[in-house]
Formats: sequence, structure tokens, C-alpha cells
Amino acid sequence: MAQNPSKLPPEVWNNVFGYLSTTEKLNVRATCKYFKTIVDHRSLWKNWTVVLDFKNGSYNRKFWDTLRHRKVSSAVMKSTKVKHWKQLALFLPILTTVVMDQSSQECFSCLKDFPNMRRLVLRSSCSDLLLDISRFPLFLPEKLTYLSMCGVMFPTTSVSKFISVLSQFKNLDSLICHQVGIVGETMWMLHSTLACLPKLKHLSLSGVHILCTYRHSDPKPSPGPSGDAGALALASLELIDCMDPSLPAHGLQFLPGLKHLSVFFKHSHHDIPEMWSLSPCRLKTWLHDLPQLSTLIIVKGPPVNKYITSIPATVTSLTLCVAGITSKDMAAIAVQLPNLLHLHIDTWPSHLGTRTAEIPRLFPKLKSLKIRHERVPEQDFLQLHHLQHLRYLEILDSTPQLSVLTGKLQALTEFRLQIRIFPYRRDALSCPCVCHVY
Repeated sequence: MAQNPSKLPPEVWNNVFGYLSTTEKLNVRATCKYFKTIVDHRSLWKNWTVVLDFKNGSYNRKFWDTLRHRKVSSAVMKSTKVKHWKQLALFLPILTTVVMDQSSQECFSCLKDFPNMRRLVLRSSCSDLLLDISRFPLFLPEKLTYLSMCGVMFPTTSVSKFISVLSQFKNLDSLICHQVGIVGETMWMLHSTLACLPKLKHLSLSGVHILCTYRHSDPKPSPGPSGDAGALALASLELIDCMDPSLPAHGLQFLPGLKHLSVFFKHSHHDIPEMWSLSPCRLKTWLHDLPQLSTLIIVKGPPVNKYITSIPATVTSLTLCVAGITSKDMAAIAVQLPNLLHLHIDTWPSHLGTRTAEIPRLFPKLKSLKIRHERVPEQDFLQLHHLQHLRYLEILDSTPQLSVLTGKLQALTEFRLQIRIFPYRRDALSCPCVCHVY
């Protein structure tokens, strides 16, 4: 006989529902009024982002009341209609994070209706957006701490004018610029950005504007106190669509305190092998100059054996999405990084196969692991249970039989593992350029 759920205190149910995904919480919410009230408590919706597409027109008052009751502070807007933006501002003026998906010129005037906004994401997947700083509300540049732009076109391709715009956002601690149409030399762009944003802690630049096309018409930035301060503050650097041979050998020498480095190369050594065989590996010298690095992410690029011995021993989190990693490479990584705690290894289009069974022996301290299971024999996959400290496993591909396999692994680890299987919902703020890795 079913028990009345109200016999348990709401606090108990609240704790239980805290382990559920968004979809699972919504399913529970639909079962009865008692659970609906509990599920809508704001404590269960911290850091949650609502996605609004307005496919069926405007949302009703009851919907907005639910969001306000949950104290939702982050929203993704997929509509470019001003009336929908007005409705959002009317019912959720407390938003601190706004994502303008499918951005349009008309939407910019609506940003003034969100006085608490601190994080802004601008995307334009259908057409380029001409971004003019004069269209921003006057309060916005000084209040923003997070600015992400992808597929947004500025009125100019000049680095100097682009930097002039950025310099108005003095309090930014995170800046993401992907496909914004600015053309300039890589290190010039990097130095200039840090010089005008001294509080910046995370910077992500893409290949569209870090093309190595040096333009003598633009004056080079002169180093100064502000540039030094920016370099010292920066903890995380992400470079997208890099072309290694065209970058300076010691390009990151001015960032010795960098903790996180992510390099997404435009080409793999499998795609253009002659590029890597005839040119020196710039990544190798970069890593030599980063003695405090703790997180390293490499996607594509040169063969790993060209830079393994240069990876600082301080690295505890490593992501290698590089084809052709061999058993010898894995053994060399284990020697170089004896204290590795987090490993994401993806050799696609090749496969780890039986080398998966070597992971517990090579990296016994791992706490989290991301791998593919395709073409990995069951007995080799189940060897992962020997990782005594492993608490989180993410599987990057999926098959109908995978649930049975993960069930066996869970049983061998006495259900201490949290397992997540692709596909899963990504962070709504994550840029599509890099979300396949994070």
C-alpha cells in the first residue's frame, strides 16, 4: 500500500530531490501538489538556467510566477522579438545572467531593463551582428564581470579599435571572444587585452581574430604597469583554432603564474602530418614556461610525444583529445605526471581498446575519468574498478548495452562511482566552440 508522502518532513524530500536532474525533478513535480510545492523551492534551483524559446508565443502569468518563486537569476533567450524581451524584463528584472541566443540589434536596447545583470553572453548563429558599444546601456560596461561573444561582428576588424571597446569593461574577470572578425597577430591581441583589463582571470580567444596576420598600420601596445597587472591576474587562458607553427616559441613566457591552459588546434597531426614533421613544436616551449600549471587541455595538434616531457609535473588535471595516443605515450605521461587526479583522454577517431585496462596501473590516484568505451573489451573496461580513489566516470559515447556494462562496474566498486553517459545537458553558458570538451 502506498504511503502518504506528507508523512515525511519536507526537509527530507528536499534533500532527496537535490540529487535529481532537472528532468527528474519536473517529473516528480507533476505527480502531486505536495511534491510540486517542495520541488519549486528555490534551494533546488540554485545555479539553474531557464531556456526561453517562445515557440508557442508568450508564456502565461503562472509560468513566470513559478520562475520568480524559484528565484531564477539566469536565462537563455532564443527569441529576437522585442516584445518577448520586454516580457522577460517585466517578470524577471532580477536576472544577473542573460544569454542572447540569436542576437539582434533590436535586443540591445532591452538590456537596460536588467539593472542587476553581471554576466552577458552574446551569440548569433543565424547572421552576423554588428556590435557597437554605443548601443550598450551606460551602466553595463562597468557592472559586467563576465562577457562572452561568439559570432558577433564589430564595426571594425582593427585590433586597436576592438581593444578600445574592451577597455570600457574595466571590471571583467572573464572574457570570451570567438569568431568576432578581428584580425591581428596572436600575442599582440593577448598582450593588448590584458593591458586594458587588469582584473581579467579567464581569457578565451578564437582563431578568427588570432590569425597571424600582422598589420603594421596598427601600433603595437607598449608594456606598462597595467599590462603587467593583467598578466599577473590571469589564471586561465584558452586559445581556439590555433596553428602551432605560426606562433612564437616563447609566447606565454610573460604568464609564469598561469594555472589553466587550453589549446584547441585547428588541425590534427593526422590531417596535415607534414605541418608537424617539418616545424618545431611551439607547444613544447610554451609548457616549459609555465611552472605553476595545474590544468592542461589539448585538442588536436601535434603528436603527444612531441611535448609530453615538457608538461609541468604540477599538472593534476589533463585533457588530451588527440588521435593516435599509444601505450608508450600513456606510460610517458604517467612518469611525467605522478600526481594526476583528473584525466580526460579521447583518441577519436582511433580507440583506446585494451589500453583502457592500463589506466589503473598508470594513474592510480585518479578521482575523475572521461573516456570512450567503444571497442574496449568488457574485461578491460571493468578493470577500472581498481581505481580506488575514482569517484566520477564520464563515458563519451553510448550504446544500448552500456547500461548493463556500467551496472557491472558499479557493482564492482560497491556503487561509489557517479557515472554520466553522453549525451547530457551542457552548461547553458558554455560556448558551442568548446562545449564538446567540457
